[in-house]
Amino acid sequence: MKVLSWNGPKEMDIEERPIPEVKQDEVLVKVDVVGLCGSEIEGFLGHNSLRIPPLVMGHEFSGRVADIGESVTGIVKGTKVVVNPLLTCGTCKQCIRGNETQCEHREIIGIHRSGAFAEYVAVPGSSIVEIPEELDSFAASLAEPLACTFRAIRRAISMHTVPNILVYGAGAIGLLSAFVAKELGANKVIVADINEDRLQTLTKVGIEDTLNNSKDDFEDKLNEITGYKGIDVVIDAVGFQPTRTQSANVVNPGGVIMNVGLGIDETIVPINHYIRSEITVLGSFCYSRQDFLDAVRLLIEEKITPKGWTEVRSLEDGQQSFMDLVEGKVKSSKIFLDLNR
Repeated sequence: MKVLSWNGPKEMDIEERPIPEVKQDEVLVKVDVVGLCGSEIEGFLGHNSLRIPPLVMGHEFSGRVADIGESVTGIVKGTKVVVNPLLTCGTCKQCIRGNETQCEHREIIGIHRSGAFAEYVAVPGSSIVEIPEELDSFAASLAEPLACTFRAIRRAISMHTVPNILVYGAGAIGLLSAFVAKELGANKVIVADINEDRLQTLTKVGIEDTLNNSKDDFEDKLNEITGYKGIDVVIDAVGFQPTRTQSANVVNPGGVIMNVGLGIDETIVPINHYIRSEITVLGSFCYSRQDFLDAVRLLIEEKITPKGWTEVRSLEDGQQSFMDLVEGKVKSSKIFLDLNR
């Protein structure tokens, strides 16, 4: 089979590998579509300690069941599926407490084991989620990032009624956050980014308020949009010093800053301001099984679709796609690799 292997910083190569043999508790999935994740850019650059080359990345994908291990039940060959790539042990202290996103033995397909930048991938049978035939394979491949944003938004708005929400980042996580925020009852949703091409794309898919947060008049324009109500919730899907600093400046006293973007680790933050203004600062990573199923349901019901903000390339385009993302040449918010091209 054909795979796109990450073999070192800025080095993705098309290689031929044997089709994986399934273990008794695994399912072999023939991959139809796989999405490129922002976290994989850091891996591509060699900045992520969890990703060790050579590695076949890819954790946002849909496909069909091609083979089934002996002990797997309830799954039929040919079934259209998405895969929940977050693997938890179910027995550690965190899992027993119901805090599965913090499993002490957590693994992710495409990081800790071979992923879906390949024609076939073997996954645990427990990670399979069956989807209807009519669900578009590209839409289905949004299940994983949508689950991430669903959990983050649900937690961030729990303290507020019809909040005004500012989202930093017009990539897939930022845009999906905006879609989910609207779906869950936000009043106004403003998306900020420094990439003008991406901001223009957002206006075509129903995001009415977009701003360039690198402009000097950013906060003035933000105030014009929100009026006296201000910003109740900030979703930072970028995670660099400028967005973390601006978040503190623009969020209301008593507001919430939800950190999703893993841009940098060590950050200067105004702790005394957070204390005096009673600002809640949160972080969100991954999702529960229920979050994943809720995300799939939103896609099935077409509450969220990939239309108008994504683009499709082939597996052979993988290396160039990552380079384009690194160099800021991608106008869309999401790149899919179509394994059937």
